[in-house]
Amino acid sequence: MKRQLAFHVLLLALLAPAAVRAQGQAAEPQKRNLTVDDLFQIKRVGDPQISPDGKWLAYTVGTTDLKKEKSESRLWMIPIEGGEALPMTLEGSSASRPRFSPDGKYLAFLSARSEGGNNGERARTQVWLLDRRGGEGRELTEVMQGVRSFDWSPDSTRLVLLIQDPTPQQVESEKRREQGVRSIRPKTPPPAVIDRLQFKRDYQGYLDHRRTHLYVFDIASKKLTQITSGDYDDQQPVWSPDGRFLAFVSNRTEEPDANYDSNIWVVASDNPDKGATLVQVTTNPGADSQPAWSPDGKRIAYVTSIHPELLWYSTNHLAVVPAPVPGGAPGTPLLITEALDRNVRGPEFSPDSASVYFLLEDSGEQFLAKAPAAGGDVTHVIDGPRTVRDFTVGKDGSIAALITDPELPGEIFVQGTEALRRLTTVNDKFLNEVRLSNMEEIHFKSADGTPIEGFVVKPPAFSPELKYPALLRIHGGPVSQFSKSFMFEAQLFAANGYVVILVNPRGSSGYGQDFSRAIFADWGNKDVQDVLAGVDYAVAQGYVDPDRLGVGGWSYGGMMTNYVIATTTRFKAAISGAGGALWTAHWGHDHYQREYVAELGLPWRNREVWERISFPFYNVEKITTPTLYMGGALDWNVPIIGSEHMYQSLRALGRTTELVVYPGEHHGIRTPSYQKDRLERYLAWYGKYVKGEK
Repeated sequence: MKRQLAFHVLLLALLAPAAVRAQGQAAEPQKRNLTVDDLFQIKRVGDPQISPDGKWLAYTVGTTDLKKEKSESRLWMIPIEGGEALPMTLEGSSASRPRFSPDGKYLAFLSARSEGGNNGERARTQVWLLDRRGGEGRELTEVMQGVRSFDWSPDSTRLVLLIQDPTPQQVESEKRREQGVRSIRPKTPPPAVIDRLQFKRDYQGYLDHRRTHLYVFDIASKKLTQITSGDYDDQQPVWSPDGRFLAFVSNRTEEPDANYDSNIWVVASDNPDKGATLVQVTTNPGADSQPAWSPDGKRIAYVTSIHPELLWYSTNHLAVVPAPVPGGAPGTPLLITEALDRNVRGPEFSPDSASVYFLLEDSGEQFLAKAPAAGGDVTHVIDGPRTVRDFTVGKDGSIAALITDPELPGEIFVQGTEALRRLTTVNDKFLNEVRLSNMEEIHFKSADGTPIEGFVVKPPAFSPELKYPALLRIHGGPVSQFSKSFMFEAQLFAANGYVVILVNPRGSSGYGQDFSRAIFADWGNKDVQDVLAGVDYAVAQGYVDPDRLGVGGWSYGGMMTNYVIATTTRFKAAISGAGGALWTAHWGHDHYQREYVAELGLPWRNREVWERISFPFYNVEKITTPTLYMGGALDWNVPIIGSEHMYQSLRALGRTTELVVYPGEHHGIRTPSYQKDRLERYLAWYGKYVKGEK
């Protein structure tokens, strides 16, 4: 009966276009299923910025060229009232961080414009300037080590720059350039000399004492003045409305590598002593970050973690503190969202300084919310089954937000006195060609009765009369969440006939601090119960074939995959990306020294804990699932050694396994051809062992 019904459904689908044509009606364009190569057709919209007059919006559009193995980002502008988008930078060189000058005359951005650089060296990122009255962009700064970030002063005459201390090689090269002598690159790099507690970081390499500090750049004179210094990293500077001060974030404890005690500080913008004179605004022992100064200059909003002992499992709250008064005592912070028990980020004041806007993460969604700066109820400004990734508030109170949903890659929407309105249509041409699947929200109970939320993405031509192969995909983090946003991988798997099961297990964010901290020093226990309960739920609905199940994930998702296949043999195939299993081998090898000590203790003192969380390695003989291991050769986040341990162990036992290592890649695979290769291997592995394809 099921086969007959499926045949009739297929027959009707084939005949429908002909029937429409016979009635003289125009048939809708035939859409196709998503393919691997479509990953490179999707454009990435980001960083919306409203012009001071409220008439224009600047933003970035990122593209990837598979043939050239290159990704780049260009700046665009579009009228707020709608109209044609205008490219502001040329193809061939990337630009980022568009920022209008407060007087509206200029659009500044970051770019490394040529491969030449000084004396044949690679160009470093500088601030560039576009005069909105016309003319080509011009390089504004000439910092030998490059600029990491910048922001305009309120009077448009200065910039605050984030600049890292130069290397000795950069200093020597600059001296040669000033003397007119050609720079000669050494044949071999100098050795890394290590003495820091936090001595390595993925993408950065071995860490020394070169720190990032604040500088003020005068545009007219091009004078560069360093205003902070010391063996500390200074980040996230924001100007006071009168331009006299800068608030910034820094961990200035005796041993910054040993704790999370970053605080908000204030320095004078014309500071003559490189930051020897500072005002400490916050004293919370946890991480305080993302400061935002109110337009009236009276308050500073920021994000705070009040339980540093819980590491990343701690909820980030919105706080507001009185701006410091010269000679006055520090103000008392007000926690705005403590009772809300949900993560927040990105605070920004309303033009009248009465409210604070922020992003609010909640149950598989992320809203734009606001709250009174003096404390009070939190209200949703933009919500619904979607994810607001970024936003900005104009001087007139209008809002531009970067929004995505399960069938829409990020686009910019605007909201003022009128209802929310979509402004950009960057990916519409692509979306009109492909069939996408919707995302169904599911709720179920775990083995111990804990309520769990998840999502199911079904094939585009789904029929409840059929049973489909299914893939349990597990998110990274662990403190993260699957949200109602566009997920290419889930759509790709669905397009290839799989039901995709996405669970937010304990450890995930978006469900409160207790839910997140439930896996503290107990990885692979409650969270494994939760994801397996999600599979049970999908099977019970009748549309999932229990004999054709696959599992996989990246980062913590790869770690969890190892826990899952060491717990059960129900899965026919597994893919563990950038995961691990024998955690003592990661001690001193990856970049989580501080987190290991806080959560697990020292490995030689807490051997029982370290061995317990290494469950997959010590139970490897129970694993019979054909498993593909993958990772980047240079990953210092979750190093490839974790995948090598599991691959070698399974291979020694004669189990079906394979190891794929991407040369030159870190934790995230960035090279376009490797991204394509990874997706193709996903489909091939699952196709062979879940579907039984030859």
